[in-house]
Amino acid sequence: MNEGWRVIESVTEYETGWYEGGYDLVEQPDGSEKRYYWAELPPAVVVVAVAEGRAVTVEQYRPVIGERCLELPAGIVEDGESFIAAGARELREETGFDPAGVSLLEEFWVATGVLRHRRGIVFAEGLEPVEPDRDDNEFLSVRAVPVNELLERAREPPANDATIEGLLLAADAELI
Repeated sequence: MNEGWRVIESVTEYETGWYEGGYDLVEQPDGSEKRYYWAELPPAVVVVAVAEGRAVTVEQYRPVIGERCLELPAGIVEDGESFIAAGARELREETGFDPAGVSLLEEFWVATGVLRHRRGIVFAEGLEPVEPDRDDNEFLSVRAVPVNELLERAREPPANDATIEGLLLAADAELI
């Protein structure tokens, strides 16, 4: 499977607490060597949550791009947690909705040219209000968006890859 792609060394150059970055020195099929740089992030989950024809979204400021974004709820999958369990937990914590049912729509690698990062997209339904339990760095507003407006709203700048992916997968599965 990896014939001709031998990793000579793998070097972590920095660690941030959120992710690690470094490179693999790789022998390519023609015998030449090249450094392939990467960032490694923990797995993340994105939640498409729908109730009564409306989808639960969050609006938050993203300092990295300097913009307020309308997004699907999302977060890091904790050690030993499945995408489904993480999705239910993140939805509860961020939005204050506890789902009766959560199903995995897709699990995949993200930006394989530079990232070691897996993402799961889940669908949540049967939402019951509970008290949110946000992290100390989560300054967000919960917004209910009519499903028939959702994809159009998600494509407005600044568009977010995870939100668009989640919506397209849910639409393909005829869930929205």
